[in-house]
Amino acid sequence: MFSVFTSVLVFSGLFFLVVGTIGLIRFPDVYTRIHATTKCDTLGAALVILALMLNSGSWQDNIKLLLMVVFIWITNPTAAHLISKAAYKRKINMALGSIYIDKRREN
Repeated sequence: MFSVFTSVLVFSGLFFLVVGTIGLIRFPDVYTRIHATTKCDTLGAALVILALMLNSGSWQDNIKLLLMVVFIWITNPTAAHLISKAAYKRKINMALGSIYIDKRREN
């Protein structure tokens, strides 16, 4: 039963990692690509590392793996934000058909 749960976590994590990679390849512009990879890679990596934590033999290894998850949860969204901010400042256009609503100018 324990190995079945671990296998489900690993394959779920791999599913999200593959979906994020497909989104990176298929989506039309930098903003949608960042969204796909950040969300899927963060969740996919966390699920795989959680499976590793369940199979780990020592609590020291579990603490290291938990620190890896926390580091990924902090760095992935931060890096995505900085990349999208740099793309916005360089005036990289969104894909055709995308709608941009400037909330600051609605008032």
